Amino acid sequence: MKSLLLANGRVIDPSNGLDEITEVLIEDGKIRGVGRNASEQTQRELERRDLTGMIVCPGLIDSHVHLREPGQSGKETIASGTAAAAQGGFTSVVCMPNTSPPAENPATVALIREKADREGLVNVFVTGAITRNLAGEELAPIGSLKQAGVVAITDDGHCVQNNELMRRALEYVRMLDLPVLDHCQDYSLVSDGVMHEGYWSSILGLRGWPAVGEQTIVARNILLAELTGSHVHCQHVSSAGSVRLLREAKRRGISISGEACPHHFTLTDAAVAGSDVFWDADGKSFFERFGQQGERPYWPSYDTNLKMNPPLRSAEDREAILGGLADGTLEILCSDHAPHCDFEKEVEFDYAPFGITGLETELALCLMQLYHTGRLGLSELISKFTVAPARLLRLAKGTLSVGAVADVTIFDPEKEWVFERKQSSSKSFNSPFYGWRLKGKAMATLVGGKMVWSDPDYREPAQAVAETEPADVAR
Repeated sequence: MKSLLLANGRVIDPSNGLDEITEVLIEDGKIRGVGRNASEQTQRELERRDLTGMIVCPGLIDSHVHLREPGQSGKETIASGTAAAAQGGFTSVVCMPNTSPPAENPATVALIREKADREGLVNVFVTGAITRNLAGEELAPIGSLKQAGVVAITDDGHCVQNNELMRRALEYVRMLDLPVLDHCQDYSLVSDGVMHEGYWSSILGLRGWPAVGEQTIVARNILLAELTGSHVHCQHVSSAGSVRLLREAKRRGISISGEACPHHFTLTDAAVAGSDVFWDADGKSFFERFGQQGERPYWPSYDTNLKMNPPLRSAEDREAILGGLADGTLEILCSDHAPHCDFEKEVEFDYAPFGITGLETELALCLMQLYHTGRLGLSELISKFTVAPARLLRLAKGTLSVGAVADVTIFDPEKEWVFERKQSSSKSFNSPFYGWRLKGKAMATLVGGKMVWSDPDYREPAQAVAETEPADVAR
């Protein structure tokens, strides 16, 4: 068998504090060596990949994905969802339990894991439900779910409203060393809201979803984490108040954490009205910063591909999310990839389901909003996709340490491209980002040392020169 040498790339491994142009040697599906002389550590024939100008990092982890199987395969399958993940540069995904039936028992968990082993292109980790049928009334058999191999419990898509029940769940998981992930939504405050409660909901005549509906449950989780000593992770944080609450709680040493999704720190509720009024702190709009004047995407008012849970919020909320990511209050980046069929979204805004796809655009949007704006360095950004989710979920992933499984992501942070519907590997197309000119792209994804996806347009430097020389000479 050949060994694979990834040469001349900028290797960034936050788990080992590594950031330099060097080599990575892969052998038998594992990292055999990292360093300038890595190629000398094998006696086998070498397959060499020249990655000049590329970033080589531990395989990215998306800790919040809906794969829809079992029961909703018209929207997505494990095969199509993991193909989209690979195309986006992700080597591991963590799937949520709101399938049909829900992942509330060991049999359903076993079914998902077996299908993922057979059909998945990337690693699939399964979460189990906190409550039976995600109904928030009775605890699921959490001990049995742990034995079945879940990496966390969550009622994502739903929120446990009974505070006593949530307390018991947190006390129980302390014995199991199992993280609890919570979708923060107070139903009595949110009611039947469909978009952020504010100026634009009033203008559009849509029922408002107040930010306090999220903040109330974030505050509840902070208090219960403090009471029980268990860790609570708040999913898809979207409001400035939630960031402030988490920041203050972390300063007091409470075991609490949060995550953010690209749509919440790229767009605002103005987009639902067909407007692009969302600005960075320096006064530049997204389109001014990335040179898209005259070709900016257009959303019609009431575009249901902009309807998500929690909803797009105000410009102030967006800026607070970016600030929380920059100062470490929000530790994890994820997509909340939530596919839906076209016919489900092609209805009135009130009746459309919540959710958008995101696996294929996630890396680019994060690079554009966090790295290219100077808010985070590449190592800090990569850490939010690798070290942080691996630590939260107790995964032996997110590292290029010698002996680790060779899950590797290769991306070009400067690559400009346009996201087109025909390029997507997902079965669903409910994304608001089609037609966007993005900056930063995954070029190859390796899982267990095997390349499961590579960009069809990528050419190694020697190939690129060879292909352009005849044209250059002719000129």
